[in-house]
Amino acid sequence: MYQFINMERLKGKVAIITGAARGMGESHAKEFIAQGAKVILTDLSEEAGKALAGQLGENAIFVKHDVTNPEQWAHVVEEAEKKFGPVNVLVNNAGILGPLAKTAELTEADYLKVCAINQHSVFYGMHAVVPSMIKAGIGSIVNISSIAGMVANYGFPNLAYVASKFAVRGMTKATAVEYGKNNIRANSVHPGFINTPMMVEATNEDGGDALAQIPLGRLAEAKEVSNLVLFLASDESSYISGAEHVIDAGMTAQ
Repeated sequence: MYQFINMERLKGKVAIITGAARGMGESHAKEFIAQGAKVILTDLSEEAGKALAGQLGENAIFVKHDVTNPEQWAHVVEEAEKKFGPVNVLVNNAGILGPLAKTAELTEADYLKVCAINQHSVFYGMHAVVPSMIKAGIGSIVNISSIAGMVANYGFPNLAYVASKFAVRGMTKATAVEYGKNNIRANSVHPGFINTPMMVEATNEDGGDALAQIPLGRLAEAKEVSNLVLFLASDESSYISGAEHVIDAGMTAQ
């Protein structure tokens, strides 16, 4: 059983975290459980997801979930409410990088796949979860975008990824404005280069050329992003909504 420090910054929170079987999603889930939340972990990687939920204990359940499928989103919310009650935190974390291809080299199929997973899933998630948050009387939506949602030139050619992550930024703002009166906040998080399997697979085992672009000279650890996500999910950020939160060691400041 995973051992946690007894802290309760998320006591009373019921959270859905997508893409939770590894990488940043796994880190978010561990931090949320440590801070008193009840967490629904979702992912397509069933074996890893179930293993993590078992490690995290009775306040975590795993639901196999294709984030591009609206019907499966409805099932995830149903399972969350059945097990823990209305959902009041959503972390749209699932995403892919897609092929590192310039615009004219990008296939339509690859473009649509990246947008389906990175962008459309965020809409499906908010669409499914907002009614549950209204029932709960409070909600915090944290959408994981990227520095590619802030600047187009972030080191790799990838129009589909940039398009999807810019879209997430705008969708987050629209939702924050629409549901503020329902006590629902929405914020986007824009990580730079993080030491996760997705980043390593995209470059090489140590981050490769990415390091040369980072003022602090290192990749971030997933927990450093989780600290920000945790803050935005908690009531500590109760007056923060509709904003983008960049965590990139100064990359976009150059």
